Amino acid sequence: MRILGIDPGYAIVGYGVVDYIGNKFTVVGCGAITTEAKKPFPERLEDIHKDMLAIIEKYKPDCLAIEKLFFNTNTTTAIDVAQARGVIVLSAQMMGLSINEYTPLQVKQAVTGYGRAEKHQVMDMVKNLLSLSRVPKPDDTADALALAVCHGHYSGSSYSELVKEAQK
Repeated sequence: MRILGIDPGYAIVGYGVVDYIGNKFTVVGCGAITTEAKKPFPERLEDIHKDMLAIIEKYKPDCLAIEKLFFNTNTTTAIDVAQARGVIVLSAQMMGLSINEYTPLQVKQAVTGYGRAEKHQVMDMVKNLLSLSRVPKPDDTADALALAVCHGHYSGSSYSELVKEAQK
């Protein structure tokens, strides 16, 4: 299974593509979509959409793993990130990908075995699980790879069915 992990944003969208075969992960590609701060916001959304379509076309993933949004402070930022996330989800939907959403707690649990892990612990585990020489930069890229790993772990377990049922 080829998984496209996405850490949504509007300035930086991290992406990571992994193949998950027989409980083994292989990184196929990773990076970040960036948008110019000086551009009007609708144009930034358009750039994200175009780049998402190009990434999906290039890597041909089977599914998308994306973070569920959780904000408790800046609602303006939350709304803008939510709009960018909507563009990302729509791009994946248009390209026929199955879409899977995970909370930060689920990602931490799947990657480190502990749902309250610190960011640096998640980053170190991503590096180790994917046999990388260093933690990918920017952090958004490493977060996207963590989402892909999370989906790989959940998709191969009975837990994934429970998550899907709970989301209905």
